[in-house]
Amino acid sequence: MAVRPEVRDLVDAGPFPDEDADEEIIERTQGLLDRVTSPVTDEEAQALATVFGQDNCYGMSWALLHLIETAPGARTARYPAHPENPWRELLNNRVRAAGED
Repeated sequence: MAVRPEVRDLVDAGPFPDEDADEEIIERTQGLLDRVTSPVTDEEAQALATVFGQDNCYGMSWALLHLIETAPGARTARYPAHPENPWRELLNNRVRAAGED
């Protein structure tokens, strides 16, 4: 299945900016995130997992995490790890915890 254009646009924009970034950049990122509707496909979830920045980005990281979790295979997925990215680690920890139910 192909990745929707709005998902591709968000992924192509690169990682979320830090909260100290220029307001215009943060607003542009928020606009891109708002265009992505749920549920996402498993392929889209994998792509979206690469978008996390280093901080919460005014709540956008939580919104992205919850969006990724709408994928049909979210409870068993393994997302690309990145040792310096706490959001990817959190996402993978939540998958592991879901498997312990």
